Amino acid sequence: MTSLRRRLFLLLTSATAAIWICAVAWIYFANRADLEHVLDTRLQEAARMVHSMVASSNLENGGVAAASAADFTYNRQLSCQVWSMSGRLLAKSGGAPEGNLAEEREGFSDRLMNGEAWRVYTVVDPEHGVRVAVGDRLGLRARLARDLIVGLVGPALLAVPLLGAMIWMSLGRGLAPLRRVTGEISSRDGNDIRPVDDAGTPDEVRPLIVALNGLFTKVETALRHEKEMTAFAAHELKTPLAGLKTQAQVALAAKDAPTRDGALRQIIASVDRASRPVRQLLALARLEALPTADTDGDMVNLGTLVREVVAGLPRREEIIVVIDGTLDGLVMRLDRDSLYLVVRNLQENAAEHMISPGRIVWSALPNGAGLAIEDQGPGIPENELNEVTRRFFRGRHRSATGSGLGLTIAELAAQRIGARLIIGNREDASGLRVEIRLPRAV
Repeated sequence: MTSLRRRLFLLLTSATAAIWICAVAWIYFANRADLEHVLDTRLQEAARMVHSMVASSNLENGGVAAASAADFTYNRQLSCQVWSMSGRLLAKSGGAPEGNLAEEREGFSDRLMNGEAWRVYTVVDPEHGVRVAVGDRLGLRARLARDLIVGLVGPALLAVPLLGAMIWMSLGRGLAPLRRVTGEISSRDGNDIRPVDDAGTPDEVRPLIVALNGLFTKVETALRHEKEMTAFAAHELKTPLAGLKTQAQVALAAKDAPTRDGALRQIIASVDRASRPVRQLLALARLEALPTADTDGDMVNLGTLVREVVAGLPRREEIIVVIDGTLDGLVMRLDRDSLYLVVRNLQENAAEHMISPGRIVWSALPNGAGLAIEDQGPGIPENELNEVTRRFFRGRHRSATGSGLGLTIAELAAQRIGARLIIGNREDASGLRVEIRLPRAV
């Protein structure tokens, strides 16, 4: 069953019917003993009333028959017999059975007369020499109990359809906000991701709308990032591709080897320039598609990883990379690929902004908390430190080949392994220092 309205309707009507049935059963069993007590009391009072009439009548002149015929008014529901102590029937009501209802002892008893069960109360009067017995058919009592149940169930059978209709209409009104939201969303086109208005919606529906609006925000952010990446890729690749074409034309038209060799070297440089933003865009897309890393990870030697990164990047003779030996003793269990991206992008970023000969130093943080990189570049203005991890942000000291993605990728990759980047200028203002605080060490 996929309809929420039908599901709620069945649940509510079933619960109402179950409660009504339980209430009827409780009333029946709780009041059955009271009903039996009331009927027994009626028997007892009727027997005593007949006895008082018999005791005050003239037994010698047929007074018993006259009294019982004229004054006993219970003959329609109760049956009465008056017996002498010797066992002779003195009088009876019209509906009384032919057999003897009276017991030798006074009190209540259950009798079976002509195949019918009776409840009898007997009054024994040795002084006047009579026994007065008043009986009640148990079948009549059962019918009274049935009438009680019918009196409870009958209105329920009439009320349930009306109650069901009211429940159905109430559910329709209660689910109206959901239909409104559904209609509003279904009427939109694929480009309309405006937040859904939650004004006037019930508290139960508002979390759904909040969740939808949150999803729309994420989709809008993803679309914006996609547009930015597309525009960035088009812009960044346009210049090197144009340079490739120009240098290829120069190489084809060159008459001498030096000119042709120079053009080919420029082609290689343009390919390198174009390949870096492409590689960074691919790395950024992969990180965003996989927000969490393997929780188990690999055993990674930080010194070995940094040397592998430095060896795999183009070398510049004017830049010296120093790797502190203490990193070789630092081993972490984490996702190696993500840490590799962090180290590589920080190394490339440091080398890119080194405009004069200098050193890039990799060192271990105190207590094995991670590693740090320091360069001798221009640093970052203080008012830009909080912006440098934003994608495509280049800042005041932008490089000719930078894409504004290096620190963004490093930040995302660090978050993926639970690490944290702390970016700041060196205390002596001679460059930038970035700390990679890793989550755990072994």
